[in-house]
Amino acid sequence: MYEKTTFPNGLRLLTSSMPQTRSVSISFYFGAGSRYETPVQAGISHFLEHILFKGTAKRPRPEDVSGAIENLGGIHNASTDRELTVYWCKVARPHFTIGMDVLQDMIQHSLFQPEEIEKERKVIIEELNAVQDSPPELAGLLIDQTMWPDQPLGRDVGGTRESVGGITRDMMMDYMSRQYGPDNVVVSVAGDVTHQEVVDILDAGIADWKPGKPTPYIPAVSGQSGPRVSLINRKTEQAHLCLALPGISSFHPDRYVLSMLSTAFGEGSTSRLFLEVRERRGLAYDVHSFPVHYLDTGSFSVYAGVDPKNAQETIKVVIDQLLALREGLSEAELSKVRELAKGRMLLRMEDTRAVASWMGGQEVLLGSVKTVDEVVEQLDRVTVDDVRRVARDLIDPQCLNLAVVGPFRSDKPFYRLLKG
Repeated sequence: MYEKTTFPNGLRLLTSSMPQTRSVSISFYFGAGSRYETPVQAGISHFLEHILFKGTAKRPRPEDVSGAIENLGGIHNASTDRELTVYWCKVARPHFTIGMDVLQDMIQHSLFQPEEIEKERKVIIEELNAVQDSPPELAGLLIDQTMWPDQPLGRDVGGTRESVGGITRDMMMDYMSRQYGPDNVVVSVAGDVTHQEVVDILDAGIADWKPGKPTPYIPAVSGQSGPRVSLINRKTEQAHLCLALPGISSFHPDRYVLSMLSTAFGEGSTSRLFLEVRERRGLAYDVHSFPVHYLDTGSFSVYAGVDPKNAQETIKVVIDQLLALREGLSEAELSKVRELAKGRMLLRMEDTRAVASWMGGQEVLLGSVKTVDEVVEQLDRVTVDDVRRVARDLIDPQCLNLAVVGPFRSDKPFYRLLKG
C-alpha cells in the first residue's frame, strides 16, 4: 500500500502511488495539539496553525499563500486536534511540485509578522465565540469537560478567549521550535506520483531543517466513581444531549471490536439507536453513536437533538438500549455491521486525500501503519463473544457521563435518570 523513507534529520515520508488518479494529496502531520499545552498555552497549537497561512518570505501576503494553490483549482487547508496538527493540499497532478513547495514554505519560512498575529487573534476569538452559538458543538465540548475535567482533553482545542489573548509571538516561536522539528513530522503523499519523485523533492528542501525536542502529551486522568452530569442553560429549540462512557485507546487490541459495537448501536439508518429513537418513537432527527480513541484513553458517545420536552424520555431510551447492548449482537447483526464497516472503509480509499490521511495519521500517532487489508482482517476476526465481552467491560452505569445544552434550569432530573 505504501513506501516509507526516514531522512537523516528524522523526517518520515510515506507515499502511496495511485496512478489511476488525476490528483495528488500532500499532508504534513505534526505531533502537536492541545494535549501538549499547559493551561497558559491553551490554544497555541491552533493559533500557530492559523499563523502559518499569513505569509512567508517567498509569499509575503496571506493571499499569496492560499492563492498559490487555490488559483490552480486545488484545495488547501489545515486542522488542529488534541494529538496532531495537519497541513494539507490536494492538487491536480501537474501542480504537485507547487503544492509541495507551498506547504514546505509555510512550515519552514513563515514570517510571524506581529500585525498578522494581532489580526488573527481577533479571528480566533470569533471562532471560539461561534462555538457558543452552536449548541451541538457546545454539547460536544461539554461532554469532554465532564469526562476529563481540569485537563487538556477537557478543553476546547482552540483554548479560551483569555488564553488566546495571552499568547505572544515568542511563545509561538518557542512552541514551534520544539513541536515542529522534522523528527516530529510525517509527510504523507498519495496520488499519481512515485516514491522516488517525492524523496527527491523533499530532500532538496529539508537539508537545513534541524530536529527539535518535542514535549510529550499530558496523560489523561479519570478518577470517576459515579455518574456525572453537566448542564448549560440555553433558550434553544432543541435539547442537545451527549451521553458518554470511558472508551479505549488507539493502541488497545479491542478498538476494532468497539468499532463494530458502535456501528451496530448507532451508525447508519439500520442501527439500533436510529430504529428505536427515530423510526419507532419519532424522538429525534439526528441520533448517532461514535467511538473516540486517544493515545492513552478514549470514549464511546451518543449524540441526540430532541424537543426539550422529550429529553428525559430520550435519555432513558438510550440508556436502556446501552444496557441491552451488554447482551451483545447476534451472528446476523455482527455480519451485517462487519460488511458495513468494511465497505465504508474500502470506498473511502479511492480518494487520494483519504489515503494520505490514513497513512499520515497512523504513522504520527502510532508509529506504524496498518494496511486496509490488515484492518479488514482484524474486522473479520471479531466474534460475538468479543463484542459481548467489550460491551460488558465498557457499559458500566456508574461511569455514565451526560452533557445537556437546552432550556433547563436544573440538572437534578437528569442526574436521577443516570442514577437509575
